[in-house]
Amino acid sequence: MPFNPTKDIPDLSGKVIIVTGGSSGLGKESVHQLVKHNPEKIYLAARTSQRGNAAINDIEKATPSAKGKIHYLEIDMASFASVKKAADRILAENNRLDILMNNAGATGGAPGLTTEGYEDQFGSNYMGPTLFTKLLSPLLRKTAEEPNSDVRIINLSSELFKQGPKDGILFAKLKSPMADMGSIPRYGQSKLANYYFSKVAAEKYPTIKSVALHPGVVNTGIWDEFKKRRPYLGMVFGALSGLFLTDVHEGAKRQLWAATAKKQDVKTGAFYTPKGTEYPQAILKNDKLAHELWDWTEKEFAKHGF
Repeated sequence: MPFNPTKDIPDLSGKVIIVTGGSSGLGKESVHQLVKHNPEKIYLAARTSQRGNAAINDIEKATPSAKGKIHYLEIDMASFASVKKAADRILAENNRLDILMNNAGATGGAPGLTTEGYEDQFGSNYMGPTLFTKLLSPLLRKTAEEPNSDVRIINLSSELFKQGPKDGILFAKLKSPMADMGSIPRYGQSKLANYYFSKVAAEKYPTIKSVALHPGVVNTGIWDEFKKRRPYLGMVFGALSGLFLTDVHEGAKRQLWAATAKKQDVKTGAFYTPKGTEYPQAILKNDKLAHELWDWTEKEFAKHGF
C-alpha cells in the first residue's frame, strides 16, 4: 500500500490518541510515527511501566520533539479491573479522544483463563479491548459531535481468522481453556471476534469510523511464547522470519493509514488487507453471528457490572 507516514500523516494538532500494546512492535512504531505530527497527547498503553516507559524513552531519543507528548498508561487486557482503571484515568484526564488504536494482542500461550474466566486469547485479544472501547465510547462519541471531528477506532485483527473454528465463534466454550484446540485456532477465533466488533460498532456508533485490519505477517515479538514452547519449530520460524516476514516499520503502515488517511478513503465497518483492499471471505459477512457476539458480549459485561 503506497503510504508514507512521514509525508502522508496529516497534522494532528489538538488530537488525543491511545495506542494499546505500545511497548513494542507495531504499537511502539505507531506511537513513534504519530507523535511526529504534533498531536496534543498520545497514551502509550502497556502492561508494565518498565516496558512502557522504556519505549517512551526510546521514542523520545529518536524524536526529541516527542518529549512530553507521550504518556504511559498501565493496562492489562486480561483483567477487567485493569481495563476499567485505565479507562477511568482517560476519562478523568481528557475532554476528547480522537483515535483509539486497539493494537494489543497475545498468542501462543498455553491454554488458560483470564482473570474473569474467559479463554485466555479470547479474553485478552477481544474481551479486554472491547470493554476498554465500551467504557471510552461516551468520550469518543462526544468528540465526534464536535465540528470538523474525525474520530476513529482501529482494531488489529488477523487473516488467521481463517484458521479459527469452522463455526466462527464457539460460545459454549469461551469460558473454558479450550485445551482440546490448538493455539492458532484459538487465536483465529479471537481475531474474527475483533472484526465482528468493528463491524457492529460501525452500525452502533455511526459518527465514528470503526475499522479492522490485518497488518501482514509482521516480525514482532507476538510469537515469542510459541517459540519458547516449541523450540524446534521456533528455530525454523526464526530462520525463515527474516526472509518472509514484513518488518515492523512496513507493517505499521496499515494501521497508521487506517487511523489518519482521508475520511473518504477509509470505509467504516471494513476489514482491510495489507494492500488496503477489503477481505472477501463469506464468514466476515455473517451479520447474524456478528450481532450474536455483540449481544453475548454485552450480557457478559453486565454480569460484571459494566
